[in-house]
Amino acid sequence: MHCFASNCYLVASEKGNCAVIDPGMEPENIIKAIEENHLTPKIILLTHGHYDHFCAVPGLKEHYPEIQLMAAEKEVPLLSDPRKNYSASAIGAPVTLQLDRLLKEGDKVNVERSMMLNGRLDGHIVQGHVDQTATCIDKRDADGSTYYTFEYRLDREMARKGYFTVDKGSVTVNGVSLTVCEPTDNTFTVAIIPYTHDHTNFCNIEVGTVVNIEFDILGKYIARLQAVSKD
Repeated sequence: MHCFASNCYLVASEKGNCAVIDPGMEPENIIKAIEENHLTPKIILLTHGHYDHFCAVPGLKEHYPEIQLMAAEKEVPLLSDPRKNYSASAIGAPVTLQLDRLLKEGDKVNVERSMMLNGRLDGHIVQGHVDQTATCIDKRDADGSTYYTFEYRLDREMARKGYFTVDKGSVTVNGVSLTVCEPTDNTFTVAIIPYTHDHTNFCNIEVGTVVNIEFDILGKYIARLQAVSKD
């Protein structure tokens, strides 16, 4: 697929999940290719931040609201400045993008299918949204498992809307649904067993790593119901 003489790739797993790499233009053609091949797009990966590699992103994000946009940290200055990414001068329509996740060379990216709601759930519901980012501030061994502690920016207004963690509740870190322990106003800890560590990108998380987090949807619903009941 050629857009502005740039190549756009669809990389798919055997289960049909796919990553869209460098969607330059013509989002309708990319969507057509995805649907003709019965794929489920999970992420958009940008190799760099020039307009000919990302102009189809807004159209894809509109069509697939859950899809996550990822690129290397060093591309942020280009993606946030229409002059540097050349969108202002080349196509006359300044484009800036907000990344859902920042990547570094060697990072692993989780691409997983959604679970079908026709069986028992373990109590965790993941929507695939990114509520905010958190930073790993501690990592320690726990008899074969590993405890990771994450810190996020405290926003009390958002906390009143359910954006917080509770002991033995759930939180999603980089798409991995986990049980919370030792929560505070702006930190939480999760215990990662060896299998989860080895088969997700937790194997690359160290102190200082920035991750995406999603708070439990049930807490958000309860907070919303409480707010409405007071009106």
